[in-house]
Amino acid sequence: MRFSERIIAMQESPIRKLVPVADEAKRNGKKVYHLNIGQPDIKTPEEFFAAVRGFNENVLAYAHSQGISDLINSFIQYYEKHNIHLEKDEIIVTNGGSEALIFSMIAVCDHGDEVLIPEPFYTNYNGFGSMAGVNVVPVTTKAENGFHLPNKEEITKLITSKTKAILIANPGNPTGTVYTKEEIYMLRDIAKEHNLFIIADEVYKEFVYDGLEFMSFAHLEDIKDKVIITDSISKRYSACGARIGCIASKNKDLIKQVMKLAQGRLCVATIEQVGAASLINVPDSYIEEVKEEYCKRRNVVYNALKEMDGVVCEEPKGAFYVIAKLPVQNAEDFVVWLLKDFHINNETVMLAPAEGFYATEGLGKDEVRLSYCLNVNDLEKAMNILKEGLKAYPNKK
Repeated sequence: MRFSERIIAMQESPIRKLVPVADEAKRNGKKVYHLNIGQPDIKTPEEFFAAVRGFNENVLAYAHSQGISDLINSFIQYYEKHNIHLEKDEIIVTNGGSEALIFSMIAVCDHGDEVLIPEPFYTNYNGFGSMAGVNVVPVTTKAENGFHLPNKEEITKLITSKTKAILIANPGNPTGTVYTKEEIYMLRDIAKEHNLFIIADEVYKEFVYDGLEFMSFAHLEDIKDKVIITDSISKRYSACGARIGCIASKNKDLIKQVMKLAQGRLCVATIEQVGAASLINVPDSYIEEVKEEYCKRRNVVYNALKEMDGVVCEEPKGAFYVIAKLPVQNAEDFVVWLLKDFHINNETVMLAPAEGFYATEGLGKDEVRLSYCLNVNDLEKAMNILKEGLKAYPNKK
């Protein structure tokens, strides 16, 4: 049997591709500290579970393709807190942020069109592009300047007649970069001058540290018809398994087109929407406490990395990830070695090789992404394992 070229060309997730190796390590009696995946261990708000337990209908029916009214209204209230004013026909509930991104690409791009994305980027953007028939064009950023954007000329020279959008995560995954107002304004100007959409992945907007200010693309009134916000409850409420996200845009015509896709997949799970709708009742103190906790975890990881010989990284300012350049020939080989051949007291650590977070061939081979979603005690143990592993690894540069 012959498979499609599209599925053959689609990359495996570098975040999950080594899971079988980690599973083998566990079967061999090792404890594995997972720094490879952004799965928070923060407690999900009780409001979510209470709403699910309180669901009492005789029939579990299809929900509206746009989403249930209570959840749409809760998103509207949430955005109001961020000085973003949306109407009911400007939001569609999606199966997580992933579906929001795929729908956005399909809605604004034809097969073979291009989307500019700063790299390194969330690796699934590559997969989403493959699903939508869209070519990812990387805008390379570098650790030396905190993975901030290059100048306007460097970006605009990548634009062709097939370029339809700029996709950007702010704060960034996997870099933890928080983009400045000047960078936001620069992308606004590029979008205006070249008639491009901006697909803004703002899933991590709550998690910005060190007094930096987050600015949403939704705050840019002069390009409001070009901005598509993709969002999710997964990270801010530690509810990754709920798979609830949304697309939001002041461009009502765009929302009408995306509704066709929403109707095609019928609806998002009804009970999960009921639970998510209740999250608007979670006190603001929950987010503040979670943010403070992630900042502590960031400090543990970054302070440990900067003390390791040969490791290069910049302090992340948002989200809960950091990219680190290691003194190894091949980061994936190193991660496999950690899982198979190295341990301290039968404990080891799993990282995400960073090559798959780049679209430019050859970049990221000696880099890893670390997620600091574990508690401080576990992170301290994991970072010690990494430090000692680097000392013992035979294939260093």
